[in-house]
Amino acid sequence: MYHVASPDHPADVIFIMGPTASGKTALALELAQHIPCEIISVDSALIYKQMDIGTAKPTPEELALVPHHLIDILDPSMAYSVSEFRKTAEQLIADIIARGKMPVLVGGTMMYYNALVKGLSVLPASSPCVRADIEERAQDIGWDGLHAQLQQIDPVCAERIHPNDPQRITRALEVFALSGRPLSELQKQSSGPIPYTVAQFAIAPEDRSVLHDRIALRFKQMLKQGFQAEVEQLISRGDLVEELPAIRCVGYRQMWQHLNGQLTHTEMVERGIIATRQLAKRQITWLRGWDDVVWLDTFAGDNVSIILKLVKN
Repeated sequence: MYHVASPDHPADVIFIMGPTASGKTALALELAQHIPCEIISVDSALIYKQMDIGTAKPTPEELALVPHHLIDILDPSMAYSVSEFRKTAEQLIADIIARGKMPVLVGGTMMYYNALVKGLSVLPASSPCVRADIEERAQDIGWDGLHAQLQQIDPVCAERIHPNDPQRITRALEVFALSGRPLSELQKQSSGPIPYTVAQFAIAPEDRSVLHDRIALRFKQMLKQGFQAEVEQLISRGDLVEELPAIRCVGYRQMWQHLNGQLTHTEMVERGIIATRQLAKRQITWLRGWDDVVWLDTFAGDNVSIILKLVKN
């Protein structure tokens, strides 16, 4: 189980979380000037190669300042799961600590952080065949009938799933069909939190409107840096489609639609900025409910000193 860092129990691991465009990368690089560390990216977009501008990937100069991990590890045609991140990140943390350095996890993909501090349930992958069979049964006996069957095999799940919720009923029945065990039982068998003392920080401007302005400014800077050409290169490959996780990243989807004639340039810019702001709102919502997080103001001058109080005497 992970433990919360304090001045009496310094951290083994640092999290620098926050919404997009809040200054996470700059803070991590500043911190790296004070302690021997390596950075693990916690970002579901930075993992992709050939996607540099639209993801606000650290520059080659910034990457050279301190070792970085989980950046440019996948082709955009590939998917990357939360469980894959959890497994890889846990090994990286152990390796970095073994080298006598501090692992600093930086990014805004909150599902990834959640997998580290809360673990993951061991559930079977979805099966189209099993799902088709369940849906066929639903046509015969109705979802009320399937909910009654769920009540027999997994009363705990049946209690919290409404009879008019076919998606969750399907998943609960599917898990039982594939594993022979109730979903509620498997959900208890988590991979567990990481076994380290963690200092968790979230950085953001105190004024939400300032963050909105920063997002708009950054999006327009990306356009000046050649974001359109970057997406044109992706389209020219011929093997990528809009439904891929990489292309669904904020900004990329809107630019893709613009280049395919679905959006005007003005609409692309507006929707790209709106989508990024919506992402930031979701990230902040996650963090508002996060346990044991220390909030930092983007523009404060003492952020590094606050972090250092929890990582060394």
